[in-house]
Amino acid sequence: MRHLDLGQLDGPVLLFGGPYSNVQATRAVLGQAQARGATPVCTGDVVAYCARPAETVAAIRASGCAVLAGNCEIQLASGAPDCGCGFEDGSACDLLSVGWYGFASARIGAEARAWMAGLPDVLTFSHCGTRYGVVHGAVSDVARFLWSTSPEAELEREWDMLERAIGPVGGIVAGHSGIAFMRPLRRGRWINAGVVGMPPHDGQARTRFAMLEDGAVTLHALDYDMAGAVADMAAAGLTQGYDRALQTGYWPSEDVLPPDLRLSCASG
Repeated sequence: MRHLDLGQLDGPVLLFGGPYSNVQATRAVLGQAQARGATPVCTGDVVAYCARPAETVAAIRASGCAVLAGNCEIQLASGAPDCGCGFEDGSACDLLSVGWYGFASARIGAEARAWMAGLPDVLTFSHCGTRYGVVHGAVSDVARFLWSTSPEAELEREWDMLERAIGPVGGIVAGHSGIAFMRPLRRGRWINAGVVGMPPHDGQARTRFAMLEDGAVTLHALDYDMAGAVADMAAAGLTQGYDRALQTGYWPSEDVLPPDLRLSCASG
C-alpha cells in the first residue's frame, strides 16, 4: 500500500472524486476550489465514461491537485484490458464499460500512464485536530462499493484495516460508488465525497463534491457545462447511455446499486 501524507491542511479542503473524463466538470470543480481558497483532494477515477480523458488528466495534473489511484488509474497504468470497476460480470454496467474503457485507453499516452502508476493508494492529512484517511473504494478492495445503507459493521471493518496500515484516523474520505453521503461511526465520520463527472442518480444534472472547513463537512452540487460534455460524447460516438445520464440525472442501469437505493423511475 503506497501512502502519501499531505500534512496539515487547516484551511478549506475541497474533496471530490470521479472526474470520469468529463473535462467540463473537472474544470468547474477546480474553479470552485480556487474561488473558495480550498486545497483540492481527489479520490481517483480521473478517467472513465466521458469523452475527454487526456484533457481531464492534463487539467488535474496542471492544477497540482492531490490524487490517489482509483481502479481506473490502476488498470490503465498496467495496460489491463478492462476498468476493474467491480461491476458484476454480465451486468449492464459491465457491458457498457467495454466501450468507454477502450475509448479512454486508446487516448491515454505513456506519460499519463506513468503518472497514474505513481499515484498513492491512500492519502492522509490533518485538519483542525483530526487526521483523515482518503481511500478510493475501500481498503480491502479498491473497487469495493460502499453505500450510505451499507451495514455499519462493514464500514467498521474497513476502518480497522486502514488503521492497521497507517495508524489511527478520526475520519475516512472515500469515493468510487458515485453517490455522496456522510455516516457517523464510532471513531468518526465516513465521508463519501461523491463524483463530479456523473450525476448521483437523483434526476438532476448537477454533480457533487464535499467541503471540509473548520472541521465541518458539507456536500455541494456542482453546475458545469453539461451540454458541452454531452456534445463531446456525441462527437466521439460514446452514446451508449452515459451521455443521457448527464442530461437526465439517471444512470443507464441500476444493477450496480443495492436494492434499497434503486429508483423505479430511473432511466424512464
